[in-house]
Amino acid sequence: MKLNELLGTEFPIIQGGMANIATGAFATAVSNAGALGLVGSGGMDAEALRAEIRAAKAGTDKPFGVNLMLMNPHIDELAKVVVEEGVQVVTTGAGNPGKYIPTWKEAGIKVFPVVAAPILAHRLERYGIDGVIAEGTESGGHVGEMTTMALVPQVVDAVSVPVIAAGGIADGRQLAAAFALGACGVQLGTCLLASTECPIHDNYKQAVIKAGANDTTVTGRTGGAPVRVLKNKMAREYLRMEKQNLPLEEMEKLTLGSLRRAVFDGDLDTGSFMAGQVAGMIKEIKPLRQIFEELMAGYEAVVKGLNV
Repeated sequence: MKLNELLGTEFPIIQGGMANIATGAFATAVSNAGALGLVGSGGMDAEALRAEIRAAKAGTDKPFGVNLMLMNPHIDELAKVVVEEGVQVVTTGAGNPGKYIPTWKEAGIKVFPVVAAPILAHRLERYGIDGVIAEGTESGGHVGEMTTMALVPQVVDAVSVPVIAAGGIADGRQLAAAFALGACGVQLGTCLLASTECPIHDNYKQAVIKAGANDTTVTGRTGGAPVRVLKNKMAREYLRMEKQNLPLEEMEKLTLGSLRRAVFDGDLDTGSFMAGQVAGMIKEIKPLRQIFEELMAGYEAVVKGLNV
């Protein structure tokens, strides 16, 4: 079954739950353009999430979901809000959502945890999840170590539920590859940053468009919380501090509020511009609908042209 059939969307595409970016309005725009929009709860408390869910409900009659970051200090309350608000789909990141899944399933919510390793996917299957999102290290934001090409088929082999591929997907060739690896659909993040509707500062969009193939780096490996970002002054300083084995508290002072500075202020020096390696392929700002249609048309052209 393709992801669009599972979710009731036009395209087999989920939008990534990007903290401070995936607002109710953006989720609405994505869903109205034919994919599954997500409200990203990173950085929110329960009432903030409730407000964004209601904004999404007001803006679309199409399916949308919520991404819950399990490391959020308000996670217990957030887990209840998605039930109270009748959310249809939940994706999770940064941890094991096992203790919340029975309540979500009882409420009729489809649950898709994001995983970076096959072993976690296998463990989560016993909770009755509807599928897993296998996210490779090419992606922007919090990352694991396995690449999408290696991760997706191993997750497909480890579980019997549908697998969604994420990380390093921005055109039809990569969508075709995801399906060839056994995925039923894809999750997109970085290529949606360069959409007309994305509510980030124009400096952020321009930084993604100007990025070359080697313009991302991963900070935070030494502290156990690796994050892929565009290279800038702050990222280079963080890496320098990591090499010197400076205390984690000192490095965290550097990054405090950095994502908000990127998203809202467009601060090119001290902002944390989360983006994946496909940033080097993205060259212009386009409407969401055009991004999705070009992705699907490219996929169909690739499949027709395969010498098999």
